[in-house]
Amino acid sequence: MVWRIGLVGTGYWSEKHLQAWSRIPNVKIAALCNRSRDKMVEKARRYGVPETQLYGTPEEMLEQADIDVVDIVTGPETHPAFVEMAVKAGKHVLCQKPFAESYEEAQRMVQAAADAGVRLMVTENWRWLSIFQTMKRVLDEGELGRVLAARYLHSDYFTMRMSPDMKLPQPFLAQMPRLLFYEMGVHWFDTWRFLLGEPKRLYAELQHNSPHVVGEDSGIVTLGHDGFYGILDMSWATRRELHGALEPDIVLAHHVEQFVIDGDRATLKLYGDGSIAIIDNNGGKRVISGPTDLDHEESHYRLSSHFIQCMESGEPFQTSGEDNLRTLRLTFSAYESARTHQAISFESHAAEGV
Repeated sequence: MVWRIGLVGTGYWSEKHLQAWSRIPNVKIAALCNRSRDKMVEKARRYGVPETQLYGTPEEMLEQADIDVVDIVTGPETHPAFVEMAVKAGKHVLCQKPFAESYEEAQRMVQAAADAGVRLMVTENWRWLSIFQTMKRVLDEGELGRVLAARYLHSDYFTMRMSPDMKLPQPFLAQMPRLLFYEMGVHWFDTWRFLLGEPKRLYAELQHNSPHVVGEDSGIVTLGHDGFYGILDMSWATRRELHGALEPDIVLAHHVEQFVIDGDRATLKLYGDGSIAIIDNNGGKRVISGPTDLDHEESHYRLSSHFIQCMESGEPFQTSGEDNLRTLRLTFSAYESARTHQAISFESHAAEGV
């Protein structure tokens, strides 16, 4: 079977999606949909989509295009309407993160897909980055022993540079009232769950630093598990990993990921250059993988390949809509904790299987 994809939203990040689909043998990019025709025409030429299969609204695409899957690459404010349209039309859905602006919206979309008998997956590509795939393999092999503590750092000098005279490839970021732990937090919480399982408790301190953005751009989240604790220390307003000159007239992301997981037998370290090593009890260091960039294109290829594999085999998606409810619960709880200065417990949710 050839899976026919209709993609909605041909903006900045859609190139990653289209590249991934174009590399999978039994997939055809069959239709595109976008409000701005110019962007859509350029993508159509690049990926061989006929002009007759270019649409200005999702409704038109769903009525006229011969497609099996709708790939939604638009902002979260559009997701409830677009997802519900697609599932009511009997289409399977891959939906970009953040999945929803509220937990309740996400629940409704998950239920709509279930009621329609179609499948729904959220585009959480961070866990598919090679660094986290490698870390997951090490954890699964058990070399670290029992996990004692985990520390995840994300660094960029990003929002402080978003002055009006600078070009912003993603200008919407400056206007987001919930910024760092919504736009990126869903990635981090999903990856944390992928590596370390479900937290039982959460406490957050979030901070707004840059005068050029509306939302928070740094924060610390403490996560409590049975038997170990974890910390996320994330900032788009730090120079701690700034080691050279930045672009003079455009604000590009230069994300640096670092992760340390201590076990009772060894420690796993992800360094800022992407290299990964295991430190043993005698201080010996064994390099597992060398320096690497964040391979976003490959992560989307792995994610899209997983989507197709699961469609063909019937196995569950790693980041199904239902699974993403757990990630969103952590995301929205971080904001609630920061607002109330209170820790939030998930013990009752775990008992309910949520």
